[in-house]
Amino acid sequence: MELSRDEVRSIAELAKLELTEDEIALYAGQLSDILGYFERLQELDTSHIPPTASVLPLKNVLRPDVATDPLPPELVVANAPDAEDNQFRVSAVLGEE
Repeated sequence: MELSRDEVRSIAELAKLELTEDEIALYAGQLSDILGYFERLQELDTSHIPPTASVLPLKNVLRPDVATDPLPPELVVANAPDAEDNQFRVSAVLGEE
């Protein structure tokens, strides 16, 4: 499938991209090649292949949950942009009513 320059302009407008005429010509060829590849893939018989959610084995990688001593409050707020008396200081999020 060959995309026209007008189709590429329309796609670029939908994506809010401003393209030069050289870029439109370049992308028309590249997008046409991609669509051609999809057309080739559609020709493959995949009826004997079961649907697959993921090609990778599902495995959670979690560390053991081991209780340790908590961090001292001074260390917790050490990198905070604003702290007072070992507490984080943040801007008010609710207005007074």
